[in-house]
Amino acid sequence: MARFRGILTSIAAAAAVVSCGGETRPPALAPAASASVAPVATNSVEPPPAAPAAPTASTAAPEPPRLAAPSPVARYTGFAKPESVLYDADNDRYLVSNINGNPDDKDNNGFISVLSPDGQVTNLKWIEGGKAKVKLDAPTGSAIAKGVLYVADLTTVRMFDLKTGAPKGEIAIPGTTLLNDVVAAPDGKVYVSDSGFKITATGTLEATSSDAMYVIEKGKAKALVKTTDLHMPNGLAWSDKGLVVCSSGAPEVFRLDEKGAKQDATTTAPGGRLDGLISLGDSLLVTSHEASAVLRGKLGGTFVVAIPEQKTPADIGYDTKRGRVLVPHVMVDTVDVYELR
Repeated sequence: MARFRGILTSIAAAAAVVSCGGETRPPALAPAASASVAPVATNSVEPPPAAPAAPTASTAAPEPPRLAAPSPVARYTGFAKPESVLYDADNDRYLVSNINGNPDDKDNNGFISVLSPDGQVTNLKWIEGGKAKVKLDAPTGSAIAKGVLYVADLTTVRMFDLKTGAPKGEIAIPGTTLLNDVVAAPDGKVYVSDSGFKITATGTLEATSSDAMYVIEKGKAKALVKTTDLHMPNGLAWSDKGLVVCSSGAPEVFRLDEKGAKQDATTTAPGGRLDGLISLGDSLLVTSHEASAVLRGKLGGTFVVAIPEQKTPADIGYDTKRGRVLVPHVMVDTVDVYELR
């Protein structure tokens, strides 16, 4: 726990320096652990590439700090459009949502994978659409509340027993287009975003104007706010300030108050088409498809590139035990793990 607090302190201090234009570099990613080459298999883990050479110091005027492309601690392979990674702290494992096909198709072939932190895919299809009475089309974000795994799946939130993976019901939300991310609050309420877009065959976003935020309580969903001013809300995180949201339709991160009003809106200058979001104390990490990176910053502050050269980074997770950032690459079918220090 002391180490985790140290991580947060380091991140927050570096972010403050960045916003002031200082020369101190942000917290570096720990060097990759050595790994042996594994045979190619559906549930294998691929060893990370060699770490890049350290950048040469420049005598010119300092530029905004930016990390060189780091090497992942581990790289998991064998997925089918992995859209999100969730750290299950109680069971010390990573849960990966696989769309497995077109993101708009109701094909009942989506699945949830289980990964171990030591680098193994322990169960590629732990929860699988079309098997054991499971309905799962194109799963995206997920969250855990009171022993139940909540998974966003197009226009329905599906629930599963966290221990067994058995179905525990579903909550259809009429009028939605793409339920995208899910987050649980400390009081047990579960929030889910409707991004209000469809993804075309060319990968562009086609607005449907159903942008909204819903809250699930006692097995029922109700709208917290419905407005296109949310700019295609996607990633969600719970912070000390409450619910934080990032948008796919604008390079924006903001907080929603209990009435659904926007607060502390911040533009993420390095890039837009935001996707995943996690909260680390008063700092935030958010993925950007346009920047091909994981960005770091604060509400009301400056965002900078924290992990560059990330192809199609989607809904990231965070291993609170080890201080690891878990990055799914939805179009590359890999999950990379990076360690902050």
